[in-house]
Amino acid sequence: MNPLLHPLKSGILGERIKPFRLVKYFTISSLIVILAGTILLSVLNIHWAKSLHMKKSEDYALALIENLNHQIFLQFVIPIMLKYGKIELSNPEQFDRMDTIVRNTLHSFKVDMVTIYDISDIISYSFDKDLVGKRHLGGPGFEYALSGTATSRQVQRGSLLKLPLGFAKESKLITFAPLRAERQFLRITGPVLGVIELTQDITEDYRSILKYQTLVISTCVLVMVVLLVILVLVVKRGEAIIQERNLEQFKLREKLAQVEKLSSIGSMIAGISHEIRNPLGIITSSAALLKKKAEPADPSNTFIDIIVEEANRLNTIITDFLNFARPRTPNVVPTCINDILEKNIGFLRPQLDSRSIAIRTDYPDRLPAISVDPDMMYQAFLNILINAMDAMPDGGTIEIGAAPVEDRSFAVEFRDTGQGIEPDVLHRIWDPFFTTKEKGTGLGLGIVKAIIEAHHGTVTIENRTDRTGTLVRIELPVEP
Repeated sequence: MNPLLHPLKSGILGERIKPFRLVKYFTISSLIVILAGTILLSVLNIHWAKSLHMKKSEDYALALIENLNHQIFLQFVIPIMLKYGKIELSNPEQFDRMDTIVRNTLHSFKVDMVTIYDISDIISYSFDKDLVGKRHLGGPGFEYALSGTATSRQVQRGSLLKLPLGFAKESKLITFAPLRAERQFLRITGPVLGVIELTQDITEDYRSILKYQTLVISTCVLVMVVLLVILVLVVKRGEAIIQERNLEQFKLREKLAQVEKLSSIGSMIAGISHEIRNPLGIITSSAALLKKKAEPADPSNTFIDIIVEEANRLNTIITDFLNFARPRTPNVVPTCINDILEKNIGFLRPQLDSRSIAIRTDYPDRLPAISVDPDMMYQAFLNILINAMDAMPDGGTIEIGAAPVEDRSFAVEFRDTGQGIEPDVLHRIWDPFFTTKEKGTGLGLGIVKAIIEAHHGTVTIENRTDRTGTLVRIELPVEP
């Protein structure tokens, strides 16, 4: 697979932008709020449902007791008083009559137990005949009912772990209410004849409440989770926008600083280059003339060659300064990149051979033409290749690849087998005049970046991951 199809991971060099933490803070706070809200909603929902059900069950029990009171008074108290002159439930005939009246009145209702106390807190009648005759089992409920006030209490049975959550195995409502004489018969012993204790089984009703409660809480949690997901997506989008704007501002500040720095350098170089180049040209031409005259007399004299070589090197440095400080506008024409690369390789071939550096190419003979300035691109590629050669003083290999990539772009990669770039200086490689070489101006990569950006492309440098060395990747648009 062509390595050019795997773009480099981009990153910010230089100043690091601190990550935006709103998503983390928002998510944590939202989870806490949602959890607290769900718990509060559950407690309120349980309390409301239980209160409503208790009120309904109490009203239901009082209605049953009122009807039972009426039936007992009309069908039992009056006939028994007329027949026997007094009520004695210890009499089997009277007890059976009372039992028949109570059971017929309540036979279609969910009533587990009916107990009737006399005014002395003695059980006169009960579904459970073993309780008849026992004393003082009524408790506070009996006392309130005897004074004319009806009361109810709930009794639950189940696991100690489930009861606090409302999951009772069995739930019953016990209601105490006075057994009264009806108003038109107030002459019979007073208004309160005794106390009725009625026990209802409300287990099924409570299970229905729990099912409803579970449904409500599950729905609320689901809605809150969906809302949380939506809000997180919105905030993440906001985070991406903010980080993108931060990155743009950082790049703008970096570019502004670079422009100001280049403006200062350009003004300085423009002033001194003329003063240097004129005498430099005189030195070069004079040295060449001197060499021509002195060579027949002393062919072994190399001092003049050194003068010419150093003068040419100084001229190259000044040219680099001017190219970096005042880059020209590209004159783009359709160009085959492999023609430029072959020209670079041909120019550097003697130095490559002398340094034992091999060149490996990974591109076809004829690549599609793209719009670039061939002279400027030649200079950019040349600077990259010279840097790669300088990174391998003991020889090595330079791999060059080129191929079209997605989005109508064209990529060129240079891979060397040198020592790579130290991580602590990697973010400074684009700084003007920064260099790690003993000889060099520190402008080579700066010129490369200026040329590529003038073509609306991108250039990245990083250490290779497959082995030691450096990877330089250039991406250029097919049409600028």
